[in-house]
Amino acid sequence: MFVKLTKDQHQLMISNIQEFFSEERDENISDFAAERVLDFIKESIAPHFYNAAISDAIFVAQQQFSSLEVEMSSLERPIKK
Repeated sequence: MFVKLTKDQHQLMISNIQEFFSEERDENISDFAAERVLDFIKESIAPHFYNAAISDAIFVAQQQFSSLEVEMSSLERPIKK
């Protein structure tokens, strides 16, 4: 994984997972179990979202470059023959 979570971020995610299990499944899970769920998400699910974000960023960059190219072309001066 490319992103290194801070200790606070990691603990917040563990707490969020525990809260989810408590509210949605009426199940209390340990820190260890929540950490296993977090590891699963980071290894199996997060890469899909990461790749989608990269694709979105590429699309936006291409659109911006295209717009910049049009704007720069409009600055060209006519050449007398």
